[in-house]
Amino acid sequence: MEAKLLQSLHLTTWTGSDSVFPKPNNSMGLSTRFERKRRVNMLKCNLVQTVKPVTGRRASGLKVSCASQNSPASVLESETFTTEEDLVLKKSEEIEPCLSGRCIYLVGMMGSGKTTIGQILAEVLGYSFFDSDKLIELSVGGTTVADIFKLHGEAFFRDNETEVLHKLSTMHRLVISTGGGAVVRPINWKYMHKGISVFIDVPLDALAQRLTAVGTASRPLLHHESGDAYTQTLKKLSKLWEVRSEAYSNAQVRVSLERIAAKLGHGDVCCVNPTQIAIEALIQIEDYLKK
Repeated sequence: MEAKLLQSLHLTTWTGSDSVFPKPNNSMGLSTRFERKRRVNMLKCNLVQTVKPVTGRRASGLKVSCASQNSPASVLESETFTTEEDLVLKKSEEIEPCLSGRCIYLVGMMGSGKTTIGQILAEVLGYSFFDSDKLIELSVGGTTVADIFKLHGEAFFRDNETEVLHKLSTMHRLVISTGGGAVVRPINWKYMHKGISVFIDVPLDALAQRLTAVGTASRPLLHHESGDAYTQTLKKLSKLWEVRSEAYSNAQVRVSLERIAAKLGHGDVCCVNPTQIAIEALIQIEDYLKK
């Protein structure tokens, strides 16, 4: 399945790479103890990482766990950590048959953690994961998104984005992380609504803090010459939100980090880790399917 898509996008360098794309047919169930343990271990390896906070401002922690890389093994093996892993696996087992192979499209502003959350969802559901931006880069010879914008302009990028989503919409059992601006074209919603679209809703100030911490050089729409990085980033994010907020409402499922933080008794979304976001996404997808 992946080979068919990648070949159609001229992405021959990835074709047949099982290490990059697991075969869905070989990981459809979570019934065996070995498979369950493998997935739990995969989650631990993927999630125990951190991003340096911006000095003087709270870190958003949107894409990573609040656990530190230097945390002792006893902390990482704690009951709470295991309970979260068990819950996301259990919930995925409950809803996977109801999905009937439909793809899941994650939408949201840049920096909202779509890629990390998508990888978790794909792992526990036995789906394959694709990042639409990465596919676009490969389809134009490995050129980065920033360079595509610089060399060819945003319209060229959006055209390729639509073509990628079109091809992905013909497939099944995928979790797809889309670019922040994929929502602006109505035709893209036509393709994404062949599956289930999930909006990862993150407060703009938290996004600005996280993006400032990791740098905005790879984000062409956030590029700024001078001034305070956080202030400039927040200003540009706010302008993008004005244009895109209505479009995000087209998503069939909404996952609010503020709601998750409130449910968990946290006063800051930085305390919400990717596993918890994935659990909430599965809960909201389940509610949508029940309707």
